[in-house]
Amino acid sequence: MAYKSLTDFINRLESSGELIRIKDFVSPHLEITEIADRMVKNGGKALLFENTGTSFPLLINAFASDRRMSMALGTDCLGDIPLRIGRAFAEVTGSRDTFLEKLKILPILKEFSSWMPKTVRGRGACQDMVMGKADLSKLPVLTCWPADGGPFITLPCVHTRDPETGHRNLGMYRMQVFDPALTGMHWHLHKGSARHYDKYKKIGKGMPVTVTLGGDPVYTYVATAPLPENLDEYLLAGFLRRKQVRMVRCLTNDLEVPSDVDFVIEGYIDPSEDLIFEGPFGDHTGFYSLPGHFPRFHVTCITHRRDAVYPATIVGIPPQEDGWIGKATETIFRLPIKLTVAPEIENMHMPVEGVFHNITFLSIDKKYPGQGSKVMSSLWGAGQMMFNKVMAVFDKGVDLQDYMQLARIISDRVDPILDIHFLRGPSDILDHSSSAYAYGSKMGIDATGRFEGEKEGRADVLEPDVKKDLICQKWPEINALNTDLITNGISLIIISIKKVKKHHVREIAFDILQNEWIHGIKFMVFTDEEVDISRLSMVAWLVANNIDPMRDCFFPDSGPGIHFPVLCLDGTRKTSELDNFEREWPNVIVMDDAIIERIDSRWDSLDLGPFIPSPSLSFKSLVNKEGAFS
Repeated sequence: MAYKSLTDFINRLESSGELIRIKDFVSPHLEITEIADRMVKNGGKALLFENTGTSFPLLINAFASDRRMSMALGTDCLGDIPLRIGRAFAEVTGSRDTFLEKLKILPILKEFSSWMPKTVRGRGACQDMVMGKADLSKLPVLTCWPADGGPFITLPCVHTRDPETGHRNLGMYRMQVFDPALTGMHWHLHKGSARHYDKYKKIGKGMPVTVTLGGDPVYTYVATAPLPENLDEYLLAGFLRRKQVRMVRCLTNDLEVPSDVDFVIEGYIDPSEDLIFEGPFGDHTGFYSLPGHFPRFHVTCITHRRDAVYPATIVGIPPQEDGWIGKATETIFRLPIKLTVAPEIENMHMPVEGVFHNITFLSIDKKYPGQGSKVMSSLWGAGQMMFNKVMAVFDKGVDLQDYMQLARIISDRVDPILDIHFLRGPSDILDHSSSAYAYGSKMGIDATGRFEGEKEGRADVLEPDVKKDLICQKWPEINALNTDLITNGISLIIISIKKVKKHHVREIAFDILQNEWIHGIKFMVFTDEEVDISRLSMVAWLVANNIDPMRDCFFPDSGPGIHFPVLCLDGTRKTSELDNFEREWPNVIVMDDAIIERIDSRWDSLDLGPFIPSPSLSFKSLVNKEGAFS
């Protein structure tokens, strides 16, 4: 179904018991974040803050459940969407030999054309009200986390146009507000809008940019969707809502936007201007993304609906609201990836601990030797999958959301030396672990069944044995050693240490293996001493964030040209002093104690339901010092 407005979606949420209205004033400066973080991590409802200190209410947490994500995309089940895609693809590409069979495709083509966005004359509801002077301070823009560089617009749909082809791009990039008519535009160098910017810079022209907020929630989703370049996001929106998007022209530039959005922020970027120093920002990795230089977006006009609602989200330590958006993408784009990139793929899953680009699990219908490696290579060369850091491939039929089963399969099947592959390539610019900006490495784990030719040279599987007391006695720097996974048939141990010298992790790993204090273990994972290594989801999140695989995954040498067949993963914090790591290392994101105490004291009066303690409390030990830099 198509929603007439964001208010229409809010009414649907409320009638379905999925919304809480907060009538008392709650500040957009940190307080809304703290409440939303408690809700999202505990299965809470969408939140409508009606008193934000501005003229506009604020909606947050609207996508943060399977049910609400399905409602946002107008379906009862997200799985129905790829079925629709499959039927449409089959109808268009099926063989048609006779004239009558060819005629049957006409209704399908007519339906396709009905999804195309259409520009209409006149003004839309989004232009009912025109601010006399563009002023972003009149919007309830969130300051999300204590070390953020300022307030950020967090759910913007950013419209740009290729100056050569005229193709539209719709993307979502955070926008730091610097003054009432100036923001940063944090588009990554790999994104479509960044390529448009480079073209405007080359031809020496100003770049029109328009940002919309709200409207049908489908618009917000398609701005995040990993579509091929030059495929209009509003065509996907029309397909999802089964109704074309009606567009209107902006008032101060020549771009078009949906007529029913809540806010339209028009402006331009001058490519000849100096970039602005933007950030830090508490990002979806669970760490602060550090400051950098990005284009200046000058606001020329702000219009809005009469009943406008400001939509926002927060990101931070997972799970957050963006995790459900990612799950929708995982479901919807599984079939297109299968059809266009790797037809043997059966299923795909990106755990929230992997923050989209760090961990991906695949299952495939394997037919020949080496096919697992082939699929990994195919995906690393496909669009935004190039950012993936750790990919594991399993056989058809494996439940990719049963993590203990996946770990047992890896433990049983994978020879660390033969079945784990490394390569260098692009990395997400938010990956703080790579030694170079936007360039790092990847690790592929082939956990599929073995064909003849893949079985040769494999090490014998030994009964696991760990001399825990001897290890801890020899190395007092070891804070804890977790061997619990061994009892579950998983050949992996986790060690937390206090690093005090260079090559400390490698030295400990070599000593343990050289002294034969472990047997039958395939994997050793190292973390910092403050990490609670009994919390496996925390370990997975931190280690995936903190490793550059080719640098931090290693086999200790047991002699010239010989390695112990144990893969060690150094998931500790990296520093210049101990690791020769020359980039800044960011801090984990947590809320200020004063804000936590303030929300604690107000919880009952805000009618938010049973008390939920702050999630930040369980991550405070991971913060090395105050601020964005660790």
